[in-house]
Amino acid sequence: MDEKDRATYEGPIEVTRRGIGFFKFPLEEGKKSKEDLLIPADLMKGAFPGDTVKVAVTGSEVDLRTRAKRDTGTVIEILSRSRMTFVGKLIVDPNPGVPLGQVILIPDWKKMYTSFVVRGENLPVGFKVVVRFKDWVAGQPMPWGVVEEIIGPAGIHETEMRALALSQGFHSDFPPGVIAESTRLESEGKAMLARDAEDGIASGRRKDFRGTSTFTIDPFDAKDFDDALSVKFLSDGTIEVGVHIADVSFFVRPGDAIDVEAQARATSVYLVDRTIPMLPEVLSNNLCSLVPNEDRLSVSAVFTLNKNAEIISKWFGETVIHSDKRFTYEDAQKVLDTNEGEMRDELVAIRDLARKIRVRRTEKGAIAFDTAEIKVKLDENGKPIEVVVKERKETNLLIEDFMLLANESVAEELAAQSKKVQLQNGFIYRVHDVPNADRIEDLSQFLRVMGYELETHAGRVKGSDLNALLKKVEGTPEEYLIKTAALRSMAKATYTTKNIGHFGLAFSYYTHFTSPIRRYPDLLVHRMVKHFSGGEKIAKEELLALDALALHSSEREVAAAHAERDSVKMKLVEYMEDKVGQEFDAVISGVSDRGIYVELIQSHAEGMVRIRDLGNDYFTYDEKRYRLVGQRTQKQFSLGDPLRVKLSTVRLFEREMDFQLVA
Repeated sequence: MDEKDRATYEGPIEVTRRGIGFFKFPLEEGKKSKEDLLIPADLMKGAFPGDTVKVAVTGSEVDLRTRAKRDTGTVIEILSRSRMTFVGKLIVDPNPGVPLGQVILIPDWKKMYTSFVVRGENLPVGFKVVVRFKDWVAGQPMPWGVVEEIIGPAGIHETEMRALALSQGFHSDFPPGVIAESTRLESEGKAMLARDAEDGIASGRRKDFRGTSTFTIDPFDAKDFDDALSVKFLSDGTIEVGVHIADVSFFVRPGDAIDVEAQARATSVYLVDRTIPMLPEVLSNNLCSLVPNEDRLSVSAVFTLNKNAEIISKWFGETVIHSDKRFTYEDAQKVLDTNEGEMRDELVAIRDLARKIRVRRTEKGAIAFDTAEIKVKLDENGKPIEVVVKERKETNLLIEDFMLLANESVAEELAAQSKKVQLQNGFIYRVHDVPNADRIEDLSQFLRVMGYELETHAGRVKGSDLNALLKKVEGTPEEYLIKTAALRSMAKATYTTKNIGHFGLAFSYYTHFTSPIRRYPDLLVHRMVKHFSGGEKIAKEELLALDALALHSSEREVAAAHAERDSVKMKLVEYMEDKVGQEFDAVISGVSDRGIYVELIQSHAEGMVRIRDLGNDYFTYDEKRYRLVGQRTQKQFSLGDPLRVKLSTVRLFEREMDFQLVA
């Protein structure tokens, strides 16, 4: 390709464990998304996963799997690093031909494809540390860095849990500037809140909902309540439902220390034994939390709905609320089940409306993914004592339905208002691209192996067809496996200022508005709601920063999800540590040339039965049919098969388990 024909792009890069890069082309409204640009390992120029890079398209090659051509490229420049610090274990480099006693860092971050040479004196070999990246000299096999923080001896629980969070770039401690502002808010915050409530109502800037029946529904162990519902029965038979969200933007102003730190964190992180909040506790658990029996500032989406849950009118803006009741999901469900108790009429009304909203959304093609969520219960010392599958009650669903309604409606409103004033890229959407065609074909092939058919058209699939499949597998032994496979075939939802809609929810417009205590994009959306409803105006420099903030928020969301999953996996393996020799019912969740992966039915803990332990036979890997086949006995081990297994080995700090078959 001639130099003049080379197209260049900027954005984040993904990297495999083999050091091969994949660059996602920028989304263009109204156009089909292009397949990721493939960047060979020798053209990565030292880019790490998640780095923002400038790339050039250099040519194309045939994808051996699909036989189709795909663009290939090279990294021209690393514009910014996604992270400058890395967590891992220090060891003496075992490779021949390196300087005697050279110490290297083995990163905990599974995405990292290279180790680091660590320079310095008296390096604590065998410890978990934080290393700051310094440089990757051209021609050298590894980058180098220096120890910035010693976490503790590898293998100690507290060390490993802290390392897990730090490896994704999340710190529990707040910087001095945030602590200073928090101290001021502890002494002045209540007076500030009361003053703005009074002034806002007097000026007409805020609507007063303190006389309207209002309540929250949250998990029993929740500490921050960022959403509440109000219900008012109107004389014409319609119902006014207010979705009230904590007004974090009143306390967190652009450029102040809390705002800068919240931007950097972008999200709260919920590990199995601790929470790393986006905001300091004085806000998340106090001034912003919509606790009962206290006046609170909120930003609201208020709907008038008829008996068919159709929207008659809607309003968005600043409010003052007073929650009358704090329900847990269980408390509210009991009222619905028994048809008696506090706020029965309000709960029944929103349940009935939510059911109709849900049906309408599903009919439009919203995909009803409802996979099992695991909770590991810990004792006071952090030791896992029980593994339970969280039950999704109808109260969970009705809250979700109204949050989705608010998010969709706010996105539609902001898009319309932005269009009126010709403001482009003026707020952050939550988008979900259509699934990659290759992934859908892979899913279809996998399902055929499992005995199911999914209708596809040139790698495209309808949400309604996916829903039909998910309905069909309900209650079957392979339900969890198929739902997980279908979910993994989907594109990742991301934040962007360019709208392409939300495939999974079947929404043309969607954003995040309902959780500003724990998500920074929601806070930005609140500021834009205020901007258009007559409140504070958005500065031009804030608008110019939105694209970068959207990218950063997407990256931090993925990092938080990895940290949360890793913490659950760590505790699951620890829970199984004293169960070596016990037998369990399981299902084959994966097949490779090394053996079969099994998932326990009750706890969803995962491990491997190695190929040498499958029996006295030579097994070959049938990749197309996701199975291992014995050459002599013709015995087959296929994806989804039920098994009885015995736990043979637990490697706690590698978070790995081995099983053996029970005859």
